Amino acid sequence: MSSRPKVLGLVFSLAALTYMDRLLISAAAPAISAEFGLSPSRMAYIFSAFALGYAIFEIPAGWWGDRIGARRALTRIVLCWSAFTALTGATLGFWSLLTIRFLFGGGEAGAFPNIARAVANWFSNREQGRAMSASFLGLATGSSLTAPLVLYLIYRQGWRAVFFEAGALGLLWIAAWLWLFEERTIEPVHEDVPWKELLRNKNLACICGMYFAYGYGLYFYVTWLPTYLLKGRGFSPAYTGFFSALPWVASAAGFLFGGWLTDRRAHAGNLKSARIGVGMMGYAISAMILIAVALTRDRMIAAVLLTCAAFFQMMTASPAWAVCLDVGHRRAGLITGCMNTAGNIGGALAPLVMGYIVQYLGSWDYPFYLTAAVFGFGIWMWSSIDPHQRVI
Repeated sequence: MSSRPKVLGLVFSLAALTYMDRLLISAAAPAISAEFGLSPSRMAYIFSAFALGYAIFEIPAGWWGDRIGARRALTRIVLCWSAFTALTGATLGFWSLLTIRFLFGGGEAGAFPNIARAVANWFSNREQGRAMSASFLGLATGSSLTAPLVLYLIYRQGWRAVFFEAGALGLLWIAAWLWLFEERTIEPVHEDVPWKELLRNKNLACICGMYFAYGYGLYFYVTWLPTYLLKGRGFSPAYTGFFSALPWVASAAGFLFGGWLTDRRAHAGNLKSARIGVGMMGYAISAMILIAVALTRDRMIAAVLLTCAAFFQMMTASPAWAVCLDVGHRRAGLITGCMNTAGNIGGALAPLVMGYIVQYLGSWDYPFYLTAAVFGFGIWMWSSIDPHQRVI
């Protein structure tokens, strides 16, 4: 039978596995590009295919989880993405890799909305920020381990075997999930979704706009970071592995700090400060640091600044997901699905924009100025959200 610590452990391990599987492609990108002869723009399409597939299927997967519950939904999701992770190791070139990455994204869609639903079932609204931060801590843990581990394994056994091994880990997680997790508290939603009301809701539109900026910024770390450090800043493979992991270590601290801060302010009775204030602050500081990354010529300073930028961006994750629980309640899966769809649209655009800028303008700096501007848009969206207003 489930207990709250077991739920947090399952959420933590799922998030770790999720991002480990996502980041395999970025750590393996130099080896894959060399084997298939892929240009930066073609590699950008590979990176973006996952986010596009994820974005297309995110809302249906979140809605589906609201109807059947997190237990069944996450079992199907992990099974699908583990299969496509393994199939990535069998690809033969650009088109097969592009197709598998798109299907991988579609298979993983709904993972975090259904994590949010599980959290909403087991934790009160004053605890949900910290409970969601457990998933983000898992995300950061899996991400920080991926680059140095995968770069080492690729050196030892080639890039293909890594994807087969990662797919097998998903099957082990499913076994633990089915054994330990039970649904609780909130009954599944069976009535039809009022789509017109949903699509016209200003609050939801601002939440989606806010998270578009988050996804845009996030996908630099998910996709281009190792290549940027290796080619843009001239680090050796060993230092690339280290500095690729460092922003995710800082992200773990950012997730925990953001979860603690949003819950502390919520306990004080100021929900708007707890969600909106924390989110705006994180975006503003991260944007300023990214501008400094573009301006500095010192590669060590740039790597450290990227670590700091990641901390302040990731501290906004818990308030972002918590505000969806505030306004969504029984529709938590659907609302977080809408928000995460917008985030993955941003995530699909960011690698393409960076790939084309690097290939045709020859600059690794311009993308950071653009990301800072996107965070400015995100601050505006944060300021327009009302956490007290239910979406449906």
